[in-house]
Formats: sequence, C-alpha cells, structure tokens
Amino acid sequence: MNHPPLVYIIVLTWNGKSDTIECLQSLQKLSYPNYKIIVVDNASIDGTADEVMRLYPSVELVRNSSNLRFAGGNNIGINIALKKKADYVLLLNNDTIVDVNFLSHLIEAAESDEHVGMAGPKIYYHSDQKRIWYAGGKIDWWTGSVSHLGVREIDKGQFIKLKYTDYVTGCALLVKREVVEKIGLLDESYFIYGEDADWSLRTAGAGYKLLFVPQAILWHKVSVSTGGHFSWFKNWNKLKSQLRFLFRYAKPYHWLTIPLLLPLNILLTIYRSKKINIQ
Repeated sequence: MNHPPLVYIIVLTWNGKSDTIECLQSLQKLSYPNYKIIVVDNASIDGTADEVMRLYPSVELVRNSSNLRFAGGNNIGINIALKKKADYVLLLNNDTIVDVNFLSHLIEAAESDEHVGMAGPKIYYHSDQKRIWYAGGKIDWWTGSVSHLGVREIDKGQFIKLKYTDYVTGCALLVKREVVEKIGLLDESYFIYGEDADWSLRTAGAGYKLLFVPQAILWHKVSVSTGGHFSWFKNWNKLKSQLRFLFRYAKPYHWLTIPLLLPLNILLTIYRSKKINIQ
C-alpha cells in the first residue's frame, strides 16, 4: 500500500480498567502503519479514563457523562472519526487482545473488493486460545437464531478461507466510511446486543458485502462486562434485543416456527457452553 487508508479504532469502555489497558498495549504493536485510537469511556467509576490518559496520552479520550451503552458510546466515536477524515472505522471491544498483523489483514481484504462494506476477523476465546468464538455469522430466520459459525470449536484449520458472512460481530467490526455515510450510525434503540446484526443487515441491504477474514485474529474475554455467558443480565437483554431484531426484519411466515424454535435454540446454546465449561 502506497497510501494506506486511515483507520480510526474505537475502544468503548465501562469499568474495565485492566482489560482496557491490556487491549491498548496490544494495539500499540500493530504492524499497520496508519491508524489512530479513540477511547470512549461510558462514565466508568473505576478510574479507567484517568489511567488511559496517564499511560497513553497520544490516545484520544472521550469521557461520557453517562453510560450510553454500546450503540450510543460507539456512535460518539464514529462521528469523531468521520470528522477527522477516517477512511475506515474499527469498533473493538476493550476486553480483546489483537494479533500484531490483525489490522493489516483486515484492511488488505477490505481494499481487495470495492463492494466490501464491512469485515471482521477470526476471534478466539482468551481463556482457551485455540478455541473459536467467531468465524463468521449466520442468521437463520426460521429459528430466529443469530449465531457465530465455529463457536466453541477447536481450530483445526476448518475456517481458513475468506468468505462472505451474514453479519459481523461488534466485538471487532471494520466498516468503510462510505457505508456509514450511506446507512447511518448504530441503532441506539437496542439496549444491549443486536446492534451489530442490525447494522450488518442494513449494510447488506445497501448493496455491500460483509467479509470474514480468517487471517486477522484476536482473543476475546467473552462477556466480561455483562457478568459472563450464564448471567441473567446478559441472557435477558440478549433475548429482548433478538426479538426486536426479528420483529423488524423477519418475514411473517418465519413466525410460524420462531416461537417454538427460538427458546429451544437458546437452551441448547447454554447447554453446549456448560458442557465444555467455557463462556
């Protein structure tokens, strides 16, 4: 790349000081030559913002006066990035550790096809570093399931090819500037969860492709901020957001099976997670 695109990485935080610092440490080592970092703090009370300012003065820090949740907090960062002429915006969870070539692979893949609007990496569990958490996303309208491909599988090389995907997880989501300008920001009506699938579907509806990039990798401390996979808070809010998403996009005939199959799918997901003792 003679003139590598400018990427703004948005790291949203809420009371995750140690995770945020560890994430920023990994971002300092990226091989990609043209990126900037914005940390958006959603009114943390554990000193996260002060610690970021002390350790990383070159990082742009935004202190929100209240918790604007995932969509609202990230939208603050996205607007700043666009005003500063970002070519791409990368949403990144603060409880992640990235590989040194992670961003280079994402940009190379996104730049290879002008029709790609979003791209996402292969994501492993931080607690089991060869076990897959995300290798692309699948939306099954008949079951009402919005799920990750490869989740909880040990990586044996079964996901090594670039491929189009139904949605990109908001844990690590690269989006082109023109996409945001065309479809708008994240939908803040979702309380938590579902915003990424909604944004992905709007992107695809505008004629863009969504790409899974297996060469780009990171590790994710899954559900740290919401109490873990089996927490009441996570599962209740995930269900509410999933229903909002389905009411908005599912066809009337899908509702012949969704009421029966959606609860069964949720129970099956929890069972499989407990079976291998991983979140």
